[in-house]
Amino acid sequence: MVLSLDFLSLPLLAAAALVFISVLAGVFSARIGFSFLLIFLVVGILAGVDGPGGLAFDDFRLSFWVGNVALAVILLDGGLRTQMDTFRTGLRPALLLATLGVVLCTAITGAAAYWLLDLPWPLALLVGAIVGSTDAAAVFSLLKSSGVQLNERVAATLEIESGMNDPMAVYLTITFIAMALAMGGPGSASLGVSEVLLSLLQQLGWGSVLGLGCGWALAELLKRLGRGEDGGGGIRALLIVSGGLTVFAFTTWLGGSGFLAVYLMGVVVGNRARRQVRASLSAMDGYAWLSQAGMFLLLGLLVTPSELLRTLWPALGVSLVLMVVARPISVWLCLKPLHFSGREITFISWVGLRGAVPIVLAVFPVMAGVEGGSIYFNVAFTVVLTSLVLQGSTIAWSARRLNVVVPDLDDTEHARLVFGDFVLAATTSMGELCAFYGLELPCDADKTVGQWLADSLHRPPVHGDTAHLGQAEISVRATQGNRITQVGIRIN
Repeated sequence: MVLSLDFLSLPLLAAAALVFISVLAGVFSARIGFSFLLIFLVVGILAGVDGPGGLAFDDFRLSFWVGNVALAVILLDGGLRTQMDTFRTGLRPALLLATLGVVLCTAITGAAAYWLLDLPWPLALLVGAIVGSTDAAAVFSLLKSSGVQLNERVAATLEIESGMNDPMAVYLTITFIAMALAMGGPGSASLGVSEVLLSLLQQLGWGSVLGLGCGWALAELLKRLGRGEDGGGGIRALLIVSGGLTVFAFTTWLGGSGFLAVYLMGVVVGNRARRQVRASLSAMDGYAWLSQAGMFLLLGLLVTPSELLRTLWPALGVSLVLMVVARPISVWLCLKPLHFSGREITFISWVGLRGAVPIVLAVFPVMAGVEGGSIYFNVAFTVVLTSLVLQGSTIAWSARRLNVVVPDLDDTEHARLVFGDFVLAATTSMGELCAFYGLELPCDADKTVGQWLADSLHRPPVHGDTAHLGQAEISVRATQGNRITQVGIRIN
């Protein structure tokens, strides 16, 4: 009797062909501004039960497992690439957006779901919690492929926020699922305020402690191993990924936030063992892309377009409220007190990208047995599609339009347009500057132009910041930590 290997070859053929077609289509679509992630999602839909592929796939448990593992790898890769210097400008605003911002977004979007989907308040707020956070996979991927260099404040805020807001989204989702199940009848378990707060502290506490502690331990291990010859860092990349997934799983098992732990672990390892990690980044990039491809293809396969159409218009309404009302209001309330400019607030509001996280979170109520669980999945999928199409494809255009792009100083023509024709040392006194250009002196003549500019900004200065002095525009051309070392000047 001949052993048949159809159980191996046919699924492998389908999976490999789907990834190949997705990547090939993504290469061409990226040239016209559409993201790879959107292509993976669309190919999964076309291969599904209502598409030409006709593949019947409804394994939510497998998709949930793959989605969590993939997100852990993506967050680890993003953490490894996050420079500690960026926390100087991005940590405070990112923390506000990842906590208060997610809560505000959840509340406003939940109100829209209450009105548009005719759901009870706990279920409407569950919709808001599922789609309330930005997605690390989408943010890391699309900012990297956008072809523009954002100013440090904007880029750091977006990246750190996307890496740290998953715990709040998971926490809110689980809380509202518990509230929804408590509506089931007298025998259902109730959820007290103390339990809710304890759960939040447990998520953040274990996530922070294990992420920072294990990150330090892995960094020390990598430094003791040295750089060595290991095939271009491939072995070390495998060591980092397996270590990250171990920490993710252990933290989750203890009741903490595995997402927060694995991101913080990546940040610590990437900064404490930078020389050892550098050779592994190329392999890590491959792991991250494979994770994104598998995750988005599986999530696309889960979707049944015929069912999606039943809630299409209310779901589009929820998505519209999220993009043009909930996200802008929450970003403005969080960032305006930190003296972000209107242009920066507008851009960060628009680039509140939704990706795999809302779809993975939408699997939670399905697996928990919440009544009408498919509604949450369909709404989340609609939100993700509209976000990737409208927001993901306009990152570069909106960044240039809102002038949050920093030019390369080697690009002389572009640099002159941003920084002006004249370059000055930041130690130049304001008295000398104003006397030379005929400007009104706004402060003590002995104060340096760097000190005056930093005081005028009311925030940590970054490359590209500007302030007006009469008819002159003074810009930050170079910094060292929080100190401005060089400025540009343009006379209007």
